Amino acid sequence: MANPIQIIPIVGVPEVQPGDDLVLLLRDALAQQELPLQTGDVLVVTQKIVSKAEGRLVDPTTLDPSAFAHQLAAQGRKDAHAYEVILRESRRIVKMVPGVLITETHHGLICANSGVDESNVDGGRMLCLLPQDADASAARLREQVQAQTGAQIAVIISDTFGRPWRTGQVNVAIGCAGLEPLSDYTGQPDPHGYTMQATVLAVADELASAAELVMGKVDRVPVALIRGYCFTPSNEATGQMLLRDPRTDLFR
Repeated sequence: MANPIQIIPIVGVPEVQPGDDLVLLLRDALAQQELPLQTGDVLVVTQKIVSKAEGRLVDPTTLDPSAFAHQLAAQGRKDAHAYEVILRESRRIVKMVPGVLITETHHGLICANSGVDESNVDGGRMLCLLPQDADASAARLREQVQAQTGAQIAVIISDTFGRPWRTGQVNVAIGCAGLEPLSDYTGQPDPHGYTMQATVLAVADELASAAELVMGKVDRVPVALIRGYCFTPSNEATGQMLLRDPRTDLFR
């Protein structure tokens, strides 16, 4: 029988600056809520504060836009400098219509504008890039938190993505550490005796989406704690496992 799950917003995390110690900020916020971490907890941390702490900010005006960036700016909603940043963060353009640019990042993520974000970043004067390696960021954060608390936890770094064929956006896991991001039911019988053939749940994405319910987009809650979910521990699994192999991608 499934256990009840708690999703707890972690409030009181201040505006993160490059070089800040995220573990220290999280420890202080948890202490203010009198919420010590427990073994089995999952921390879901938004990409934005990880990127800020790692200094993944760029002033677009320092770059020289290409001719293609100027062409995009003439058709889209951003200036040429912003599009130049987006192009540099991309491996390829997946889809492009006036005002919309879907790209594949160097990490292999497919998302709008290479995940480059200008919302909630110093009034839009700087652009925030995705972490260089979100899995490595999650692993470092997990290791440091565990060293300070003694609790064996999992860490998910989340970002907001749109979805093909569905209206609206959801949080997904772009990096994780400490848990298997997928739960494979292939070969197991369902309650009616049918053997499941291709049922693989993206549990890391589901946890990231669930955490968004208490984070909000304007509430300044960049971290959530999920307690009670019985995940499969792993020291090797990464968020890269959530990326579909191009050989099985029917839409590529």
